[in-house]
Amino acid sequence: MDIQTLSNLFATTYNPDPNVRKAAELDIRRAARQEGMIAALMQIVGSDGVDLATRQACSVYLKNRLRRSYFLDPSKAAVGDQFPVFPSDRQALKSGIIPLLISSPSRPIKVQLSNALRSIISHDFPSQWPNLLDDTKRLLNSSEIREVETGLTVLLEIVKAFRYRQLDRLTPQIVEQTFPTIVNIGTQLLQSPPTPLTPQSPEVPHLLHLILKIYKSTLVNNLSQHQQTAESIVPWGRLFFAVVNLPISPDALPQDETERERSEWWKAKKWAYGTLDRLFHRFGSPSQLPSPLKEYMPFAEHFVTTFAPEIIKTYLHQLDLYTSGQVWLSRKCQYLIFQFLTECVKPKSTWALLKDHFERLVSSYVFPQLSFNETRQENWENDPIDFVRTAMDECEDYSSPVSSASGFMMSLARNRTKTTFLPILGFINSVLGSNASPSQRYGALSMTSLLAPCMVRHPTVKPALETFLMTHILHEFSAPEGYMRYIACQVLASVSKFDLEWTNENNLSQHFHAVVKALDDPELPVRVAAVEALTALIIRHASVKSAVTPMIGKVVQDILKLSDDTDLDLLNNVMETMVKHYSAELLPVAAQLTARLCELYLRLVKETIASQPDEEDDTTYDTSLNDLGDDKTYAAMGMSKTILTIVSSLDTSTDILAQLQEIIAPIIIYTLDNLALDLLSNVYDLADSLTFSLRRISPCMWPIYELTYKLFKSDAVDFLEEMLPCLDNFISYGKDVFIQRPDYRAMAVDIYTTAMNSEHLGENDRVNGSKVAESLLLNLRGHIDDALPSFVSAALKCLDPPPETRALKIANLNVLVNAMLYNPGATLQVLEAQGATRRFFEVWFNVINSEAGLPRVHSKRLSILAICELLEMDPTRVPLSLQEGWSGIVAGVLKIIRELPGAIEGKFVMKNVTPGCHGDVGAVARKTLFEKHAHEDDDEEEEYGVDDLNLEGDADADVWDADSEYLEFLAKEGARLREKAEQPQTGCDEDDEDDEDDEYEEWAEEELGFISPIDNVDPYVCFKHALTAFQMKNSPGYQASTTSLSVDMQAVLMDAMSIAENREKSGAQAQIKC
Repeated sequence: MDIQTLSNLFATTYNPDPNVRKAAELDIRRAARQEGMIAALMQIVGSDGVDLATRQACSVYLKNRLRRSYFLDPSKAAVGDQFPVFPSDRQALKSGIIPLLISSPSRPIKVQLSNALRSIISHDFPSQWPNLLDDTKRLLNSSEIREVETGLTVLLEIVKAFRYRQLDRLTPQIVEQTFPTIVNIGTQLLQSPPTPLTPQSPEVPHLLHLILKIYKSTLVNNLSQHQQTAESIVPWGRLFFAVVNLPISPDALPQDETERERSEWWKAKKWAYGTLDRLFHRFGSPSQLPSPLKEYMPFAEHFVTTFAPEIIKTYLHQLDLYTSGQVWLSRKCQYLIFQFLTECVKPKSTWALLKDHFERLVSSYVFPQLSFNETRQENWENDPIDFVRTAMDECEDYSSPVSSASGFMMSLARNRTKTTFLPILGFINSVLGSNASPSQRYGALSMTSLLAPCMVRHPTVKPALETFLMTHILHEFSAPEGYMRYIACQVLASVSKFDLEWTNENNLSQHFHAVVKALDDPELPVRVAAVEALTALIIRHASVKSAVTPMIGKVVQDILKLSDDTDLDLLNNVMETMVKHYSAELLPVAAQLTARLCELYLRLVKETIASQPDEEDDTTYDTSLNDLGDDKTYAAMGMSKTILTIVSSLDTSTDILAQLQEIIAPIIIYTLDNLALDLLSNVYDLADSLTFSLRRISPCMWPIYELTYKLFKSDAVDFLEEMLPCLDNFISYGKDVFIQRPDYRAMAVDIYTTAMNSEHLGENDRVNGSKVAESLLLNLRGHIDDALPSFVSAALKCLDPPPETRALKIANLNVLVNAMLYNPGATLQVLEAQGATRRFFEVWFNVINSEAGLPRVHSKRLSILAICELLEMDPTRVPLSLQEGWSGIVAGVLKIIRELPGAIEGKFVMKNVTPGCHGDVGAVARKTLFEKHAHEDDDEEEEYGVDDLNLEGDADADVWDADSEYLEFLAKEGARLREKAEQPQTGCDEDDEDDEDDEYEEWAEEELGFISPIDNVDPYVCFKHALTAFQMKNSPGYQASTTSLSVDMQAVLMDAMSIAENREKSGAQAQIKC
């Protein structure tokens, strides 16, 4: 390949003319098919005669190309735009990429080459690149700094390529062979850097950064035996402490704090702190060690007695220097320090070392972190929306010192309650009871807001909480500082969420009126906090709910205005709550409210789409770095949930729902038409609810069906689970249109066959595709004869070999049973033509006669009705392959009939509905499911931070809390999966527990959310008619079938016939053809 031509193409990708740029990108895609392109790219990247921008574009393309295509078999054809890497190019990569890393003068290019190297290592090392490790060790022992740097880079990529592999036996060998060398390199860099480096050389922190990152990357799953030995942990520990304690000259750092955070020295320190934290959290705390990791107990006991005290001492010293202004600490390092100290609260041995320092840590570090500082003031004045967003997210930001400081305080309060909780509250009271500045009072009230769940549940504090609010909170609603009014609303919202009980209704009323006044506050953050506080009061207090009723229209308008101004997802939750609690009051304006919400949703979606960059070739852009529009996407999701709440609250008001359908359909169509993938689940929930509630498909909804098919056949093929309820509704309630539109029928059939045959879809997709086929066969009887062979053929392919999951086994079986119910004669012809009749009946009746049987009411009904169709069939049409065992089908259907009452009873128990009640069970099911999901957020909110306080037993003993339980669960699950992966594949069925899980999931998924045309068909009456026809048409077969029945089955037969006769006499059976 001509290198100059290729270089020019990549240079053209920077051309400002989009047409020229696009033409170059198309030429590059064509060139990707040619052998030698990658080797040519490497020559360009390494050429000093090519400008740096072009070389960087080539390196980005190389990284992306290898990441997406290196794993493809070079002997096979391209998959879409993924072109396999030719063998000659693979060899060129392995022989040339390390020299490129050594010689490259550009750090950005080295980053791209390193990522490209990882793709090669992941696929080829060690089997197809056996000399890589030896080459790496040679580089590490070199006297040339650039070669040492490259050796460290290669070692890092090797470790990163294998760090998440559960059965990784290679990393321990690499660690043992290389770690003694690199720890010596790190130690030498700090003590006496090799010539020509000095301690001030920028290469020193960069090399330390790489060394420490290598070590921590090996700690994801396991700690190797080598790393557990004293010969390893001691020199590495010295290196970690040396980096943490190393004073850094201000001259070596940028003045700007943001740039300082990114400097190599602070990156190195971050990895030193992070590694010490990881060693303790994962492997070094005996009392917190999950049971599957007990093999590390000797190391943990050594670490907690030898290293942990020194880490605590070092960290406390660093905090003392920081709080006294003697040193600067990056935000990430502050976060890691307090993450470690938080982990030290629960073990008895480390708590003994920390116990005497907790009050100083709370007052000198936690409190200042939560106080109103200059940064918050600047944000309040210049960007109040960002202030609110930051305040909401700060305690969950993994890199924020506010987050770790808050977590530390909460851990003290919940795990060491008897020792720490009242002293912390005493500090808060001392601040609020003094002449503290507003910024300090803000900090004390922020602490109060965080501690609210503990305060409401503490037996001593709870009775005094109302007085605390009257003394310290109520007057802050009138404070001249807007941020004090804001935090007053926050505290009231927090204590209300956790069920504060008011003993004086007047006190509650005063706080309620203060919140109502805050709804009109001139400061936007105060208004946002006020609606949050008002929502919490409405949920918990009937008097407040009643008081808001006359003003609900204004409150809703205020929330809509704030939503439009801020795009905060919090406000969507608030609006959803208002709709749930005031559905009757909002009924007259439901259409106008929905229209306004749809306008806001549409604006958010359009802005999200506009914020996304145009599709570019991999030459210049790394799409993984694109995070634009996330906030607006989350806001749009919340808006759609609110709209769904309105629709669900009006499920009996069909006239209004019809209006809402006209209003909502355009936003669903716009979302689908613009392929807003993040929102597909939300809009399909809307479409499902609208079509299900109305039980009909309006003309405005049919474009949604057409777009759904279009999306399924293109970019959203893996969204079938989200599409399924909506598709089922279109078929069930739009059957008249389907009968008239063969193209609509063909689309649904194609969805099924694609789901069953596509190599890119899994078993869950095939389950959902099977349900589409079921819906077609049940709802369009007599109108899809031409598709019957397609259904049977696709299902037979899934019969052998049998599916891995029970869910697919039953779903696929149901398609064939449905075909038998739809037209037994035609179905048997297709089965006979493919020689599969006997095999199908074997599978079907093996399931029927198994101990587990058919797992769901729907499956049992379906099989009963299908067997009834077979019993009524003329005996001359029974295939020869079945005649010998034909008499056994009566025993099979009787077994199902015997199990049916228990299955129906179980279904009603699950739904908490009394057996024998009338009405639409399917609608009740969907409503219950919706209510469950609608309250999930509230439940999570209530559960957050409300674990039992540690008020019993020894105050200083080891603590095993909910977090410890969760880590124990994860470790056990990981161990189970590793053990399963190590076992040889025997081809056996899933174990009993997995079978039970699959049965339950399928039952819950279909029985509670699926309404079938056969739900109202009486199986007893159908069976009686079928058996009578069987007796008349095939008397010998009838005699053989009934005389071979056991005594128990004869009793079942008599009971079934008796039930059918009684129902026929009462006229209770549905008048539907069986």
